[in-house]
Amino acid sequence: MALDTESFDILLDTVRRFIRERLVPAENYVEEHDEVPQEIVQEMKDIGLFGLSIPEEYGGTGLSMSQECQVAFELGRTALAFRSVFGTNVGIGSQGILMDGTPEQKRDILPRVASGDLIMSFALTEPDAGSDAASLKTRAELDGDHYVLNGTKRFITNAPRAGAFTLMARTGGPGATGVSAFIVPADTPGLRLGKPDKKMGQRGTKTCDVILEDARVPAANIIGGVAGQGFKTAMKVLDRGRLHISAVSCGTAQRIIEESAAYARERKQFGKAIGEFQLIQAMLADSQAEMLAGWALVQDVSRRFDLKPPHMSDPDVSMRASCAKLFCTEMVGRVADRGVQIHGGSGYINEYKVERFYRDVRLLRLYEGTTQIQQLIIGREVLRAG
Repeated sequence: MALDTESFDILLDTVRRFIRERLVPAENYVEEHDEVPQEIVQEMKDIGLFGLSIPEEYGGTGLSMSQECQVAFELGRTALAFRSVFGTNVGIGSQGILMDGTPEQKRDILPRVASGDLIMSFALTEPDAGSDAASLKTRAELDGDHYVLNGTKRFITNAPRAGAFTLMARTGGPGATGVSAFIVPADTPGLRLGKPDKKMGQRGTKTCDVILEDARVPAANIIGGVAGQGFKTAMKVLDRGRLHISAVSCGTAQRIIEESAAYARERKQFGKAIGEFQLIQAMLADSQAEMLAGWALVQDVSRRFDLKPPHMSDPDVSMRASCAKLFCTEMVGRVADRGVQIHGGSGYINEYKVERFYRDVRLLRLYEGTTQIQQLIIGREVLRAG
């Protein structure tokens, strides 16, 4: 699926103008209040940002992966909290239903996801299961035509905003084949939220624990209607999510480069702008070259993603998505570090936004699979292919 070129160009121009005129001016508010204003959330719904990856037949925009990455790049050029508001709807919260859900589940859930009326959140990580997702301990015991869920999910993005969760629980024995994916409404009796997490950065994003104590969910809420397929569903959604985050990383790197260059043109030392010193130019040059290399990689892999059969896994594409995620999220960390260095002491002060981006981008190397998980995926595929 893809939006026609003319319509996509209009959407991209609208997103750029929205970022420039509404989001960037609101960055200080989000930093100070740890909250995205509701009027901005409503504007996001009006623009269609909640349904970027949802097919048009379900009320979404129906972007291809390469188109989504172009939008994600632009969204990376402002505070990451804004993208987080709808990020789980576009990605891991909805894609499992889109790929593996029953026709009834798709008709019921996806139109509300696309409109933003329903916020979906993805609940996989647990206190003792993060990178080792196949070892999760949350149990789902069959009781008549319902499952009874018990366990705790941790660091769940958008949980405080969510109307429903794509939630992984163990219905069978140990390992990946014992895991099932459930659609769990947030108002399910026995489901409660922990206290909001206080994070290093990304103020305005919302994460917390999701605690299940004898929460009863209809058996019909298993995604696809088949138990034991949850781990496969979770893994299938990650390629798209990793490419999305890679594109965001490139956009954020470009914003940091622009902030750093502007400072270097204005800040004077030894009687001239610091941008005239070659060592400052070298840092800017390294950052620009790395960002462009990462963005070229994202564009290439996203096009390959679009060429593979819909909703089918491809080990080569998955490996390349991991390469993009590894390189781009590590790259933006280096760019942010150089940005602080170019700003000198001012880069350590909250008044300058480069300090915020320095904290915000650190999370990008952790979610959607840590850098080390990407290394394992890439290494194993290289050995297998050889």
